[in-house]
Amino acid sequence: MGNRVIELRGVAIYHGEAQAKRGADKDLILSNINLTVDEGEFVYLIGRVGTGKSTLLKTLYAEVEPAEGSVDVVGFDLCNLKRRDIPMLRRSMGIVFQDFQLLTDRNVFLNLYDVMRATGWRNEEDIRCRIDEVLTLVGLEHKSYKMPFELSGGEQQRLTIARALVNKPRLILADEPTGNLDPVTAEGIMTLFHKIAESGCAVVMSTHNISLIEQFPSRTILFAKGGITEVDVKELIELQ
Repeated sequence: MGNRVIELRGVAIYHGEAQAKRGADKDLILSNINLTVDEGEFVYLIGRVGTGKSTLLKTLYAEVEPAEGSVDVVGFDLCNLKRRDIPMLRRSMGIVFQDFQLLTDRNVFLNLYDVMRATGWRNEEDIRCRIDEVLTLVGLEHKSYKMPFELSGGEQQRLTIARALVNKPRLILADEPTGNLDPVTAEGIMTLFHKIAESGCAVVMSTHNISLIEQFPSRTILFAKGGITEVDVKELIELQ
């Protein structure tokens, strides 16, 4: 396998949860989608609410099933993926949500430790070493004893990014990760994401924040009218 982490060919996606079958009172949200992403690429997904950005991300981590076409993500054929193989797929990627989804009854260290144990890590020394690595990368190396409620919004998002990185993924999917953050904090998170991409891990991020794209320009995909189109920052400004 080469350095491609996402390859979609002729994909159609309907509204509905995973395993939903085509046509069962489901509305078509995306059709004839073709998209490739390589390792180290940073790709923005933009478009109005309801145009399919989050649905596509859910398809990439096998929460929503494609109705047509072929979907290959980090070496997994999602159109023929068995349910028992979904956890293995998700261990090969990191997922960052807007609302953090942290374990609120556990400190920073345990938020990472418990995820690692659940995803197959067994050697205590390796676990602690990796936790130290990712906390240092996201700037939380001195906050391992803190509870989530003791962290700022930006620090909580940095913790979710650390959690996404623990399994050394080839791909990170981020759904509006700066949506609840102030502009200065959002800039710090964007700098971190671009640093991650430069290390070779692809980042695919949905956002409504055009000013961030202007500040941190990269490949941008516009969702509209049931399809996708690659656009540049100047076009985005004209659309405003």
